[in-house]
This record gives sequence, structure tokens and C-alpha cells, in this order.
Amino acid sequence: MLTDNFYHEIVRKTVVAFGSLFNNLYVVRKDSKGKVIQRMKVPLAYGPKQKFLARIDEDPTRSANSPRKTAITLPRLGFEMVGLTYDSTRKLNRVTKFKKTRGGDDKNMMSQYQPVPYNIGFTLYAMAKNSDDALQIVEQILPYFQPDYTVTLNLRPTMDIVRDVPIILNDVTYEDSYEGDFSSRRVLMYTLNFTTKNYLYGPVTSQKVIKSVQVDQYSDMPVNTPKREQRYTVTPDPVDADGDDNFGFNETTSFFQDAKDFNPATGSDE
Repeated sequence: MLTDNFYHEIVRKTVVAFGSLFNNLYVVRKDSKGKVIQRMKVPLAYGPKQKFLARIDEDPTRSANSPRKTAITLPRLGFEMVGLTYDSTRKLNRVTKFKKTRGGDDKNMMSQYQPVPYNIGFTLYAMAKNSDDALQIVEQILPYFQPDYTVTLNLRPTMDIVRDVPIILNDVTYEDSYEGDFSSRRVLMYTLNFTTKNYLYGPVTSQKVIKSVQVDQYSDMPVNTPKREQRYTVTPDPVDADGDDNFGFNETTSFFQDAKDFNPATGSDE
């Protein structure tokens, strides 16, 4: 256990998929007549809330060697992964396996046990300096979650495993971080908490494709003289079928009632 190195990038793919849902939001501003005077794409970045608040409070002219015009632009979106939790309600049969031939090699079969269900928590922050910008962002997100939105992820390309992953909106909270005097910067922040229901996969093993199965059965087991022997054999139909073919099975049962007709040393009748 815990000897083979493997990394399927499941959590990474989930983080990328979650962020891609919110990377194309826009905020528009209108004049008193309702004419659009500005249309701005809302930037998205990965990071904790404290990181963005610190940059908002930062003095852009602090460094004389590299002065900056702005500390951070608003509105903007930020998100982060906040936890992994085992989900026993989605537990699968642990001994069931996925199987697939290895690339163009139809003589070797790859196999992998059923995955383990985990909930991945995410938090999305919508930050703005005025209420209308923040509400525009939130209203472009909430209608899609009732309370979940499902994305399709190609989790294991080598095993042809594609899953629909639900992203559930748990709650929405509002915060006005305006503090201090009138010269202080104001930040309106909506915090949206999500749960993503995904699966984590273990290592992949490989073995040769089994082309024939033979079972010998005895009614009694004297040393060299079995009283009666039955042989059950299973082969694919057609016999030249490969691991990724759609094939049936041929079943053959043979009886050897005379001890002298069967040689236990070679496993064949004489």
C-alpha cells in the first residue's frame, strides 16, 4: 500500500472547471438616459479573500522605485478551494473495477478500482466599490444554480472515464467592509459558498488478457486415483477475440469417469 506513485489531477481539473464558470462576466455602466457608456470584463483570480483585501488597502505609491497607479481594480472576482470532505452517502462497491486495453496494445488490460467520493468546497468572492456593480455580478451567477449546476469532466482519459460533476451553491453572504474616515476605500463583497461532488481515483494496474479459464473438479481426492473428474473450460467466442472486442463465451464441460483415463500429473486424459 502507498508504494506506487500516481497523480490523476482530479482536484486540479475540478479547480479549473470551477473557475472557468466565472471567467466571462461583464459589468456595464449606463448614463441617466440608459445608454451604455462602459462595458468592463470582471477579472478573475485564485486566492484567499485576505489577499485581495490587503491589496485594496495597499498604498500604490509606497515604493518609490516601482510606483503603481492602482493597488487593485474593482470590481473583480476571487475564488479558492476551502476543503475536502469524504461523502459516505455516495460510496460505491470497493471491489468493482473499471477495465480497458492499454492504448493500441490489445493484449494487455488496464484496471482500476471504483473511486472514492469526496466533496470539494469552494468559496467565490465578488468584490466591488459600488452596489450596482456587485449586484450585476451576483445576478449573473445565481440563476444558474437551482441550487446546483452540472459540468462534465473528462476525469480519466486513459480509462475513458467521463463524469457529470454537480456544483452546489450552499449560501450567499454580504459584507460591507467600509471602515474608518471618508478617505478610506470601500469594498462591497458577496461571498458564495459551493460544494463540488467529485470522485478521487486510485492507481491503475495492468495485466495480460486472459484467453482461457479451466476449472477441474473432483468428487474425491485419493493420492493418484481420482474416482471421478469434471473439467469446465471457458474460451472467448470468437477464439481470436482481443481485450477490447465485443465477444461472447464458449463453455465446455468434460467428464472423466475412469481413473486410468486421467493423469493428475499432466491434467489431461490419456
